[in-house]
Amino acid sequence: MRPVAIRSLLSYGRNVSIHTYAIDFGTSNSLLVPVSDQGPLPPVPLDPFAERPEVFRSILYFDQSRQIHYGTAAIQRYSQESMNGRLIRSFKRFLPTKSFESTVIVGRTWKLEDLVATFLREMRERADAHLGVKVTRVVFGRPALYAEEPENDQLAESRMRRAAEAAGFETIEFLPEPIAAAYRYRKEIVKPETVLVADFGGGTSDYTLIRISKQDFKREDVLSVGGAPVAGDALDGAIMRRKVVKHFGGDVQYQVPFGDNVLKMPSSLMSYLCSTAHIQLLNSRENRDFLSRVKSWSLGREDEERMEQLETLLDQQLGFAVFESIERAKRGLSEADQSKIHYEYPGISIDEPMTRSEFKTIAANETDRIFGALDDTLAKAGITADQVSRVCLTGGTAKATVVRAELERRFGKDKLEEFRHFTSIAEGLAEYAAEK
Repeated sequence: MRPVAIRSLLSYGRNVSIHTYAIDFGTSNSLLVPVSDQGPLPPVPLDPFAERPEVFRSILYFDQSRQIHYGTAAIQRYSQESMNGRLIRSFKRFLPTKSFESTVIVGRTWKLEDLVATFLREMRERADAHLGVKVTRVVFGRPALYAEEPENDQLAESRMRRAAEAAGFETIEFLPEPIAAAYRYRKEIVKPETVLVADFGGGTSDYTLIRISKQDFKREDVLSVGGAPVAGDALDGAIMRRKVVKHFGGDVQYQVPFGDNVLKMPSSLMSYLCSTAHIQLLNSRENRDFLSRVKSWSLGREDEERMEQLETLLDQQLGFAVFESIERAKRGLSEADQSKIHYEYPGISIDEPMTRSEFKTIAANETDRIFGALDDTLAKAGITADQVSRVCLTGGTAKATVVRAELERRFGKDKLEEFRHFTSIAEGLAEYAAEK
């Protein structure tokens, strides 16, 4: 359903001419800020069904008739239609992945660029309709690093450019998201500072070490840029692996007929469960046949029940809902020492307590990669943590306890400055576009 325009261009209260869209296309959420000849305007309310209409969840849902739904409406229709069709989320994560070229959705083959273009086109068309304009110039935020390998990083940006062109944009520019956040922060400083901008999103953790003053940015103000393709989704995946996979056969033992050895469910197969973007791979004919055989070969009733729960998860496409329960439990640890992963569905029951200290252990590998990239970023600039004046935090994963605690340990609580987690990047992109 196309959203109804909430307000016209005239409601901004001034005669403006919009020339650019600043778009923060995120792994989990996306935002669009229009830029006029008089400066940035408020973010466009792209999703009238969302609690915050300016925050457009990066989700596509293809129903059985091949109609596409977006954002909050995608989740609602997915639930209303009993999880039939195909829900696509976190597709930005695949941009640097060479092996991911296309996928089949409701009988049609979609290239990755086509999926991204479909979502970006919807953003542009909703904004155009809301504002009563047609804008073809765009500034996109991009992670400091889409991938650690330069070739894959360039592949991701090339795919984004092709997708933007297919979405109807003609003049396309990219700006690293941490630098965009720095543009937003510049308004709030009193004297020149050495600032670490740390953007912890769904798919990537990005760092920019930069000297900021009220003067215009110069290239030499950027001391170093770094990051890692690990963030909130990876933390959720770690929780899934350690706390939830066992409910879906992760520890199942089985014995092949006439075989002598007791075997365990292959961890490589169970790893697909640890990412919402990969769960669908378990639905291939080969994998479903194997899982069916494991169920019949399992050694006890409890193992058989776990396999039945996995069948329900795959048949009803419940992966997204299970990860939502994991996300809620993770957020709960920001406010209490203990939380609970709770999920109920006919045939599935999950009730797993989790403490902050347990979460720290579970996420150790992921946090090591996140903060290893931070160490590299500081080292490239020859800067130590005590020489950083302020740490500017953006992205929802900045609130995760394992991230927050490590930042406080390294820099001290007083240096941490929290931005508006959802809007800061888009607003910074708009500031940059306005100056250009």
